[in-house]
Amino acid sequence: MGRRALVEQKLTRYEKLKRDTRDFLELLEVAAEENDEALLQDLAEQTEQLEQSLREAELRQLLSGPQDSADAIVSINPGAGGIDAQDWAEMLMRMYLRWCERRGFKTEVIDLQPADDAGIKDASFTVQGLYAYGFLRAENGVHRLIRISPFDANARRHTGFAAVFVVPNLDDDAGDIEIKPEDLKVDTFRSSGAGGQHVNKTESAVRLTHLPSGIVVTCRAERSQHKNRSTAMKILRGRLFEKERLEREAQFQQSYGGGKMAIDFGSQVRTYTLAPYTLVKDERTEHKTGNVNAVLDGDLDGFIEAYLKWRPRTN
Repeated sequence: MGRRALVEQKLTRYEKLKRDTRDFLELLEVAAEENDEALLQDLAEQTEQLEQSLREAELRQLLSGPQDSADAIVSINPGAGGIDAQDWAEMLMRMYLRWCERRGFKTEVIDLQPADDAGIKDASFTVQGLYAYGFLRAENGVHRLIRISPFDANARRHTGFAAVFVVPNLDDDAGDIEIKPEDLKVDTFRSSGAGGQHVNKTESAVRLTHLPSGIVVTCRAERSQHKNRSTAMKILRGRLFEKERLEREAQFQQSYGGGKMAIDFGSQVRTYTLAPYTLVKDERTEHKTGNVNAVLDGDLDGFIEAYLKWRPRTN
């Protein structure tokens, strides 16, 4: 039923685009024959909307992977850079939540550990919406921030790194991912930070270690150990799917390195420079913009589109 709904949506979108284009061309012919300036002006205004619809349809054609239409799970972890990296991780989280809001996607924070001084130690959230994973997988990798640090009394320039992991939110029977009980090491522990006495006094947090791959997933957001384990299993299943995908593309060692990503110099997929000039540049596609504030406020479509067009040439 899910596949059928997806195909029906594609057909509906295609038929609407074809109909709108046909009507536009017919009106354009009439306006040209009658030299109707008012109608020509209206059609000129419609051109941008029609081009946007065509651009969106072309992008969706690039999302042909088996799980591209799935929901996504996004995890963010600070790397090298100390407090600046922790603050940067929180800025990235806000950026992605704003992008999801613009897209009309639903989000839910499933794990969040605030840092002691500023920012976050790690965070995970789900994104629910058609092609959420297909779009957001463009963000997989290390993101680098260069700015005048607000935490430096001497106002010096600092660099912070944070890793973004995007995986599909898979059902238990989706794909070919099999997780054997004997391949899992399960640890439970008490959560720390906000959450009340129940969170702090019971071992509700869960850490899963997948022994064959070395991938470690932690979830501590829920009061229930059962719910945390279920969420952690979803994240682990998604990461194993992503691991297999990257292996097929001969990029696993480069991007994940045995389940762990180097979150420091030379490993970034995108650089955000706030000083001495303003520029956001994707190191893979060479796409860049000087409007850093717009990007940090969730304007990521240009980078995602560039990645989707670049990706087929790397496979």
